Amino acid sequence: MIGIVDYGVGNLNSVQNALNSMNIKSIISSSAQEISKCRSIIVPGVGAFPDAMENMKNSGLDKVIKEAAKEGKPILGICLGMQLFFEESDEVEKCQGLGLLKGNIIKLEGSIKIPHMGWNSLSFETPSPLLSGIEENQYVYFVHSYYAVNCEDGIINAYSTYEKKIPAIVSRGNIFGMQFHPEKSGEFGQKLLKNFVEVI
Repeated sequence: MIGIVDYGVGNLNSVQNALNSMNIKSIISSSAQEISKCRSIIVPGVGAFPDAMENMKNSGLDKVIKEAAKEGKPILGICLGMQLFFEESDEVEKCQGLGLLKGNIIKLEGSIKIPHMGWNSLSFETPSPLLSGIEENQYVYFVHSYYAVNCEDGIINAYSTYEKKIPAIVSRGNIFGMQFHPEKSGEFGQKLLKNFVEVI
């Protein structure tokens, strides 16, 4: 069973619908106890980093996710969910993340349109089980205004170029993250989610 974490921000139903279409069982829950019993965890997210972390701490979900990471359970973060895995974010105010990956989250700036919203292709950097059987330069759907920088060596599996290099898929061990929305990225996104399930 995959536990989809409900911490008050996120596109929960669309993630579950994507899993349902592949006949993969999941539950949506805000209960730390329920999520702790799941074999794997997905942390979705749309919203502000500080609000997300506050909600997680108030519900005890932050501790559950950290413990699951130590136990080796496969964990996937999507969009804001991926950003929460890093050490710190500048969004709204300086805020500590879950610290599962080294790096920090900063605002997208430049001549580009912000938020970064739409389809961009992926370039591969470091092998990952998520990219098994997948060809490079496939398009995925992004919606974000912040991105990861100062990432530890070897964790960027794929990136997109939007004036800047945007880490799009990151992983270390049992921790996986996607800055884009696989559940909104058509057949290619479904394949990425299927590859995550196969890791489980």
